Formats: sequence, structure tokens, C-alpha cells
Amino acid sequence: MGNCFNKSRKSTSENVPQDLPRARGPASPTVRLYGSSNSFFTAYIRFALLHKAVSLRFVPSETPNFGYEGPVIQVGSETVSGSRETLLHYIEARFPHPPLVIPSGDEEATPPIVRAVGLHHRSITWHVDRLVRWAADLEARRGKGSVDPGMGSPRMEVRKFAKSYSELLEVMLEHAQMEEKVLFPILDMADRELCKAAHGEHARDLPIMNGIKEDIKSIGVMDSGSPAYQEALFNLSTRLRSLLEHCKQHFLQEDMHLLPLMEAVELSKEQQRRILKQGLDVMQATHSHLFNFLLEGLRPHEAMQYLDLIASCKENSLHALLRLTVD
Repeated sequence: MGNCFNKSRKSTSENVPQDLPRARGPASPTVRLYGSSNSFFTAYIRFALLHKAVSLRFVPSETPNFGYEGPVIQVGSETVSGSRETLLHYIEARFPHPPLVIPSGDEEATPPIVRAVGLHHRSITWHVDRLVRWAADLEARRGKGSVDPGMGSPRMEVRKFAKSYSELLEVMLEHAQMEEKVLFPILDMADRELCKAAHGEHARDLPIMNGIKEDIKSIGVMDSGSPAYQEALFNLSTRLRSLLEHCKQHFLQEDMHLLPLMEAVELSKEQQRRILKQGLDVMQATHSHLFNFLLEGLRPHEAMQYLDLIASCKENSLHALLRLTVD
């Protein structure tokens, strides 16, 4: 299981290696999860089951008809409910591979805002890589329609591509704003030169990001069989590959050399919680209509980590977010 959500229809190019068909062992039984669609508890258990790559069916139910108040797991004739720890223990015992990822002491010591930023980096990279593959597939097909009828005509597919890129662009811009408004000022107070390079890299990538947007607009109105269409697809693929490399380099630089310095600032637990809340508040679109999109780029255990981070400081706003993850 490569990411948290599998869309019902994908062209081959939208798949990443983790999503491609695998050799299957003995068929595992279908696992049914019953629970409220806006429950943090239910969402957390759902991601734990997705991490196990079982055949999962989620059945939204405010009051599962099993005599239990919380979420209920049903595997064949077995029906299990209880606390989060009880359900996680059952899942781990019933489906031992792959094991659930338990945060290490080092991870717990890392400031929450640093963990959140790292998860943003992983999701954004996954989405950019997905678009690189999709654009390469469009270019290889030379204006011909996808073998997947769900993608529609070439022009319809380009519109789907444009929507996906627009969502990614919104998340990327909000992420950059969050770093510049919340994270960088804290580090700049400790050392004014620390974030100078990161600011420059944010500005450097804007022309590429805007250029991709304009390329997609142009492709959307072109004749799919024309030489200009082929040239535009080539330019789009080139820009996306460049953006992917820039993202990887920039995120690696931040993850290895900038973000670890947050530990040296020596913030109290309450200050860390407040900074995380400020960071999440800046990313309003990401944590409303694009929340599903963000989690799609994470592995299930990473989505569990992100939900834990949100719950630690924004528990009252979880209900609206979690409905997006299960509807």
C-alpha cells in the first residue's frame, strides 16, 4: 500500500511503484470497519488497517449494531471493539505484517512542527512525482486517449491533470507560507542567516510552478494531434521533472540541515504546541478541502502520525477534517 487513498480510476501513469500490482499470497479475509465517518478514533483505526494492506471495507455508521459505542472491526465471525490500544493490539496480532510503526524516542523528542513539515515534504514529493509520471505518459501517447475510459477524451484528461496540479500548487504555496510566517522567524531570531537560502529557494521555484500552470492551460485548448501539442507536452514534462528535482533537493536540505536546528532553540512543550497550531492555522485550504489530497501522498502510518499531530493542538476541528478522509 503506497499511499492512503486509492482513487477509483487512475491511468497507468498515475500509479507509483507502491501502487502497482504485486504478486499475491493467499487471499486475506475482508475486514469490515464500522464507525462514525467524523470520528478521529475511527479514522486512526482505518489507517492502521490500510497500513496492513488488508482488503478493507469501511461502513459508515454512527451507531454500529453490535452493542458497542466506538468503532467495530469485523473479520469473518470475529467482532472486536474497545479502546484504541485494544483495537491496535488486535490488528497487530491478527495481521502481523507489515508491523505497525511505533514512534521512537528520538521522534518523540523532535518538535511537532518539524515532524509536520517533514510529512508535508513527503506528501508534496509524492504528488509531484505522480504528475511527472502522468505527464510522461501523456507525452508518450502523442495525443491519443488513455486506455482507461474513466479518463475520458484527451482534453478531458488534461482537465483532470490541471485540477490535480492546481490542488498541488495550493498545498505547496501554503506550505511555503507556513514556513516563512511561522518556522523561519523562530530560527532567524536565533541566527539571522539560517533561513536566507531557504527563502531564496522558495522564490526560485515560483517561475517554474507558474510556468507549469501556463503550459497546462495552453495544452487544454490545443488540437491534440498537432505538432504544437507534442511540443507543449514535452515542455510540460521537462518543467515537472525540474520541479521534482528542485523539491527533492530543497526538502533534503531543510530536513537535514535546517529543521534539526529547531531542537537547539529549546522551546517549552507549550511553546511547541502553540507553534504547531500556528503552522496548521496558516494552511487553511490544506486542512479543509485539500486535507484528503494531503493525506493521499502519505503512507498509512504517516497519516496516523499526522492525525496525532493535529489532535495534539486542534482536536476541536478534527470532525470536519476527518469526514473528508472517509466519505
